[in-house]
Amino acid sequence: MRQHTIVMCMGSSCFSRGNQENLQVVKDFLSENGLEEKVLLKGSRCEGECLRGPNITIDGKLFNGVGPDNILEILKKTLLGGVSS
Repeated sequence: MRQHTIVMCMGSSCFSRGNQENLQVVKDFLSENGLEEKVLLKGSRCEGECLRGPNITIDGKLFNGVGPDNILEILKKTLLGGVSS
């Protein structure tokens, strides 16, 4: 049973601004933490926040401006309860 859902915006703006790279970071994070079976990872065409992207939604909460400087912290807080590895 899936416990979390991650929706990656794959619209042209978010994709070109970083979600192409963010997708691999998310996949690696899920694999490294044994979360593949607990997290549904899917894409969307647009989250309607193009100017604030790249955008990722986790369990219904939208995160804007997601990139290398904050993506791991967001994933840790939302999926691991803030536990650092």
